[in-house]
Amino acid sequence: MPTNLELKISVTSHQKLKEILKEISAEYKGLLNQKDVYYSIPDGLLKLRVENGNESLIFYNRNEKAKNRWSDYNLINFRDSGGEKFFSDVFRVEVVVQKKRELFIYDNTRIHIDTVKSLGRFLELETLVINGKTDARKRFKKIVELLDINESNQIRKSYRNLLIESKIQK
Repeated sequence: MPTNLELKISVTSHQKLKEILKEISAEYKGLLNQKDVYYSIPDGLLKLRVENGNESLIFYNRNEKAKNRWSDYNLINFRDSGGEKFFSDVFRVEVVVQKKRELFIYDNTRIHIDTVKSLGRFLELETLVINGKTDARKRFKKIVELLDINESNQIRKSYRNLLIESKIQK
């Protein structure tokens, strides 16, 4: 099961982040229109991601209370569309998260510049574990410093949880 180290923060603007990413020559991978359909399961999180017409089923587990947000995940890509109807017939849909994501890559870290419908603007980092967790932590710390991120401001919840909480408060 692949693992990555994650961080999410709310931001008021993406402009400064994009300027820094350009300065450090982070690779721009494009704009992704994403719809994540979260399903109710007993343990972990299960979502169908519809991204620019492609579909993937993603299961992941993450301890939100731990100092570091290590996430173990499995992903299945589908050749055909229709997954949303199929899985919605099998599982109860909890919430749908819609976002526009600009994806950058720097030293095996996925940098997400997100605008999430009904929630706002965010930055997410996902550093892939490829040579052990110590190496991943080192690379993660480097990009956190380059982007001048205060880790104490991180949000220890998925967009799913944030959206569910925002609907409860209304």
